[in-house]
Amino acid sequence: MQWTIIIPVKPAATAKSRLGLGADFARAIALDTVAAAVACLSVGRVLVVTSDPAFRPPAAELVEEGVPAGIDSAVRTAAALAPDEPRAVLLGDLPSLRPEDLADALEAAAQLASSHPRTFVADRESSGTTLVTAAAGVPLLTAFGPGSAAAHRALGLLPLTLPAESTVTADVDTVEQLEVARTLGLGAATRAALAAGPASAIGPARVSGARAMGPARAMGT
Repeated sequence: MQWTIIIPVKPAATAKSRLGLGADFARAIALDTVAAAVACLSVGRVLVVTSDPAFRPPAAELVEEGVPAGIDSAVRTAAALAPDEPRAVLLGDLPSLRPEDLADALEAAAQLASSHPRTFVADRESSGTTLVTAAAGVPLLTAFGPGSAAAHRALGLLPLTLPAESTVTADVDTVEQLEVARTLGLGAATRAALAAGPASAIGPARVSGARAMGPARAMGT
């Protein structure tokens, strides 16, 4: 089964403000998330929804968001482009995401699709959500925001239980979460951002360098 992955990416100027590492650092985290999704063998299509004019990831289809109206609105915009495909919404803040971990999560969802066509993956704190899936032909239901794990459960989505070491649950909003992601192994763009330091973060040239790592399906994090 080949999945269409929808990745909503907030404008970098307002994203990851709690990290305090700058807009380009936020773009680096999203870039590594997209790279892992593109490299996942279970993924046939990656749709990136953003209003950030500076975020142009390779090997993904860009969906212009226009005026940002929240994650759920961005998801609806992209989902309309793939109504008959199995789809998954992946948040763009998983800098340690490994393609094989994403494949495992999608396979778990596929195996449950006949009885539970909608599933979600909670973050490591069990309060937020990093992944939402819907089987082919089944409308995506999302309720991202504070307490989204409980909201998705209330909508009838089945929570997927992944191994403790899965990088699918390792979202980054705080310095503490960034440290956890670092122990799991950060992607190339995020590593470059940290090497550059919080004062300068990474600029467009450094991001472009991370893009040229190799063929899309060979890219890891």
